[in-house]
Amino acid sequence: MAEYDELYYILCEHAKKYPLMRPTDAVKLIYQGEFGSGHMIKNEAASLERLKKEYGETEQDSSAPLYEYIGCGTTRVNLAAVDTSALPLERLNSLFADAANRSRGTIEGFKTKLETLKLVCEEGKLSFDLKELSEYL
Repeated sequence: MAEYDELYYILCEHAKKYPLMRPTDAVKLIYQGEFGSGHMIKNEAASLERLKKEYGETEQDSSAPLYEYIGCGTTRVNLAAVDTSALPLERLNSLFADAANRSRGTIEGFKTKLETLKLVCEEGKLSFDLKELSEYL
């Protein structure tokens, strides 16, 4: 039940912070919390090139939080807040790759978390309704 409470809180907080959040964003948040970043890395050198490209396309915002907790012991780094003199992209990519190499999460856990998302939708706490979420899923 603690895992349910944590995700419920995280979804409600994200709804406040990101009022334009769509079903794809909410499902991605849950997926990353359950499975981490492993779905995104096939090789570390290619990952670094993607990271450099994305960082170059990101408008910097030193007032943004560097990271946010997304559940299950996982945090997401906000590239807009990264100061490469303090956290070089090579180091960030290495941390990302290390996290990706840890296997965790289950399809059952993911499905259970989607049920929590449906509940938050039913309660009207998100910018989309259950019908829109169902169509996406």
